[in-house]
Amino acid sequence: MVSLKMNEKNLVKIAKEVIKVELDSLKKLRSNIGKSFENVIKTILNCKNGKIIISGVGKSGIIAKKWCATLSSTGTPSFFLDASNASHGDMGQITVNDVVILISLSGQSDELKNIIQYTSRHKSIKLIAVTSKKDSILFKNADIKFLLPSVKEAGPGSFIPTSSTTVQIALGDAIAISCMKYKKFGKNDFKKFHPSGSLSIKLKTVEDLMLVGNKIPFVSEKIKMKNALKYIAKKGLGTLIIVNNRKRTTGILTDGDLKRVSNLETNIQNLNIKKVMKKNPISVDKNMLAAEALSIMNNKKITSLCVHQNKTKNKTIGFIHIHNILDANIT
Repeated sequence: MVSLKMNEKNLVKIAKEVIKVELDSLKKLRSNIGKSFENVIKTILNCKNGKIIISGVGKSGIIAKKWCATLSSTGTPSFFLDASNASHGDMGQITVNDVVILISLSGQSDELKNIIQYTSRHKSIKLIAVTSKKDSILFKNADIKFLLPSVKEAGPGSFIPTSSTTVQIALGDAIAISCMKYKKFGKNDFKKFHPSGSLSIKLKTVEDLMLVGNKIPFVSEKIKMKNALKYIAKKGLGTLIIVNNRKRTTGILTDGDLKRVSNLETNIQNLNIKKVMKKNPISVDKNMLAAEALSIMNNKKITSLCVHQNKTKNKTIGFIHIHNILDANIT
């Protein structure tokens, strides 16, 4: 085991100092958000017939990949261009009407110069510069310019890329979320792009899990309890949804209700189900997150919910049981 000469208090102090320096850098970035940021967003949103291509060198190249991933997952398809390979044939990825975003602190990286020259020769290609140097080749030749703040890097000597990369990542997130909100890209859209994994599970809606059609345990409010008992056993859900002659939901009957009524009535066989059912059952919109529906069940101490769409709560289009949600690994 490695022996640490410094004590734990010193380690905590170092960590807090790093975070403080980076927080100060983010505050500087926040102050820089203005008209130039708006121009970046407008240029990206107006790219209708082309592609969004992002590139950078070194740490900025890694961050460029992150920008692409975040933008693409939030409704703005984006593609990473390896700056080194661009000069060896990959420049062909850039075509007319594209928007090219180059990230470089110095704006002078040799690997970016050929990309800058290429975009400058094609007026239909828009070049967005993200750099901290106004006098750089990148800044001077870009159509749209965003000037990163000059920041202090964390650590001795202020030369390790830390605060500067934190600022770049935050700017990319700000761009992605701004585009996402402008496009009204919501949770259902996000779910389509994340069909697997924990994100998909968290974003499942009631509609994804509910029972529909003949699987919904509908019965008429005119039937007697002796028939209702047969239906509840046949459906195997421990619940019946009661509807009137206009197919509007008027009540619900559960196993728990049957036990309650049986304790009060000696013979319930000939009772009309309307006298036994609970009126105005709880109904949720089909677009509600399944996790939220589970929370309602837990709070109300019930095991199932009716499902409606829009504001027509008495028109049941689905039925969801707590087991449907738990079987989907939603807790």
